[in-house]
Amino acid sequence: MSFFEKIKRALQKMKARLIIYLLAILVGIFGIVAPVSRAVVDANIAAAAGGNWFEKFFYSLEYIAKIGDNLTQVFTEKYASAFFTGSFYFVVFAIFFIFIGVYKALPKHEYDDIENGSSDWAQGGEQYRVLSKKSGIILAEKNYLPVDKRGNVNVLVVRRFWCW
Repeated sequence: MSFFEKIKRALQKMKARLIIYLLAILVGIFGIVAPVSRAVVDANIAAAAGGNWFEKFFYSLEYIAKIGDNLTQVFTEKYASAFFTGSFYFVVFAIFFIFIGVYKALPKHEYDDIENGSSDWAQGGEQYRVLSKKSGIILAEKNYLPVDKRGNVNVLVVRRFWCW
């Protein structure tokens, strides 16, 4: 199994989670980055005028509750630079953790997620040299052990025993 096939399987496995992560990034940008960037710009202006930077910053964090005001103000000339810089760093930080999640979801070997009892272990119909497609003892979907075969037709079924 090539590296790209492993990444493809990992992304398919994480598809629903990736959509949730992207929505969380958007919420983080407009719910956290926007008010914090406004607070930083206001605190820098207050510090330039001789005020206390920390005091103005912490009082300006009330912007978190003003979601609609943030959406209109962060795109103005006064706040745009700080907003886009903060958004860039936030997205880079989030993508780093998404890459870690995709790496952890990579299959450890080529037999990960193959259903129990399937014939996915065989490729190109090679199982039909021994098995039958139509009749016999059922082994898996479309795989039968023919009973009219010469030689040993003993079957050992190995399954997990579930007990509740």
